[in-house]
Amino acid sequence: MIGEDGKNLGVLSREEALKLVRPGLDLIEITANAKPPVARIMSYDKFRYVEAKAVKKERQGQKQVGMKQIQISARAAAHDLLIKANQAQKFMEEGHQIEVQMRLRGREKGMKDWARGKLDAFLKMIPVEFKILHPAKFGGRGIGVHISKTQTK
Repeated sequence: MIGEDGKNLGVLSREEALKLVRPGLDLIEITANAKPPVARIMSYDKFRYVEAKAVKKERQGQKQVGMKQIQISARAAAHDLLIKANQAQKFMEEGHQIEVQMRLRGREKGMKDWARGKLDAFLKMIPVEFKILHPAKFGGRGIGVHISKTQTK
């Protein structure tokens, strides 16, 4: 049992602990799995506030690693593709997975082998080693592939 000032009050029965609670304060079970369970006298609103603050701080400490998307065109110039390849490298070094989406227009959608060749040429421009998570797949407005950086030991 922990008092409202934070001092240890020792092991008390439930009835004894409830007698110590004043109006405006609550008896809150802090750790249920401990033997004996740990309880504290404090305001429940303050307890919720402190818990929410701790969860928020923990969430801020975690790095969000997600999916980044790079869109390229089948007719883009080599320098433009090189810039996109360097951007892909930067994303992978930050730990993100990447979806490379090549937009196709009009008759380009019918030339699947040509589009796949252009996509493979772009993937060869990426300077870091990567693995293909999902192979190239046609759909929507073009062709897309998911890649991520290979883990080096």
